[in-house]
Amino acid sequence: MDRVDVYLEPVRAFMYELGAFLPRLGVAILVMLAGILLAKAARFAIQRGLRAINFHILTKRSGMDSFLKKGGTLIDTVELFGILAYWLVILIALVVAFNGLGLTHVTELLGRVMWFVPKVIVALLILAFGAYFARFVANAVFTYCENAGIRDGDSLGKLARYAIMAFVIMIALDQMEVGGTIIRDAFLIVLGGIVLAIALAFGLGGREWAAARLEEWWPTSKRDKIP
Repeated sequence: MDRVDVYLEPVRAFMYELGAFLPRLGVAILVMLAGILLAKAARFAIQRGLRAINFHILTKRSGMDSFLKKGGTLIDTVELFGILAYWLVILIALVVAFNGLGLTHVTELLGRVMWFVPKVIVALLILAFGAYFARFVANAVFTYCENAGIRDGDSLGKLARYAIMAFVIMIALDQMEVGGTIIRDAFLIVLGGIVLAIALAFGLGGREWAAARLEEWWPTSKRDKIP
């Protein structure tokens, strides 16, 4: 009889662990089902809310929607925000479910991914508003140059737009903590190189062109009138 009890002891321990695990598994499944429903509701609410405030018009004018289409995607920026919100809720549900099951290592890994999604959302918002502002500044520079009779208004507008977008992209990458100081240092080095190249071009080989542009933008007759 004692020998039978020895053989049955592992089975009893297994059944005890199984009995303690099944309720937690059931709760985890319920959490995941509720998370899927909440994720779909969050995606629907985010997309409807953004379209209600005409955010899709801003992203369309900023060029983000056309950029996504050129990349081969069939969604616009508003739908992208909805997808990110959907997966954020799913990740939260997974963290809660796995934490209830006692899988701490999986919970920590999913937690890191979960905290990265809001950073991506904020970075996309920065890109959307930054791209819209960059295009607005480019149009303003072009309009001013056209009214002032400056021929290179289109080039100056594009230069202003690209400069603003460079700063916006750097801020977005910094928000996502991608690259860290390496991205900032590389950007400053490239910017310094461009400025130095332009200065050398004007100083060595472009003096006549620079004088012609200065005369075109600010004629000598106007400069002579300044007391």
